[in-house]
Amino acid sequence: MAPDSCKSPTPPESTTSTVSYICQLCPGYANEVGEAFRALVPRVLVHGSYALAIAYVLADTMDKVKKTQKQLGYSILILRSQVILSMYLPQNHPNSAPSHIACVGLDTLVWQGLASVAIPGLTINRLCATSLWTLQRVAPSLPLVVRKWTTTAIGLGCIPFIVHPIDHGVDRLLDSTLRPMLQLPPKYSD
Repeated sequence: MAPDSCKSPTPPESTTSTVSYICQLCPGYANEVGEAFRALVPRVLVHGSYALAIAYVLADTMDKVKKTQKQLGYSILILRSQVILSMYLPQNHPNSAPSHIACVGLDTLVWQGLASVAIPGLTINRLCATSLWTLQRVAPSLPLVVRKWTTTAIGLGCIPFIVHPIDHGVDRLLDSTLRPMLQLPPKYSD
């Protein structure tokens, strides 16, 4: 199961919260959309889509850290003064809460960086590049603009199908590497 900070917040019941829901969801997919449009737009727009996605990752990480702090009853001031000193304390040590908060933050940052930015961006990039190359070989008589729009449509159409496999793959990766080192419970269950 993906962290509660993954790209799929719970859908709202009211119209007012629908706008908030869309605003939470869209930045997480910005780089995938940017990669899908790479053949049609200037490079700076693709890079801008990555900046938006990275800003989403950082904001989501901070949100997760603040929720964990609140859950454990720690203020940010206490966290800043103790986090470095408590980094290597065992989980049951009285001063381990700042360490746990830092571990949750690191886990969220790595998970979001991989599952929201790096892997989906690379996947859509390679998929679009391969489809454009294939269209050039298979249908060279099609105008270039048609091949580019077809590639963009293929990239956009694949986004919903790559999200959950990537999320689960990143969970499995972190469950077997980072989370045991951070003494965090696994997120994925069969």
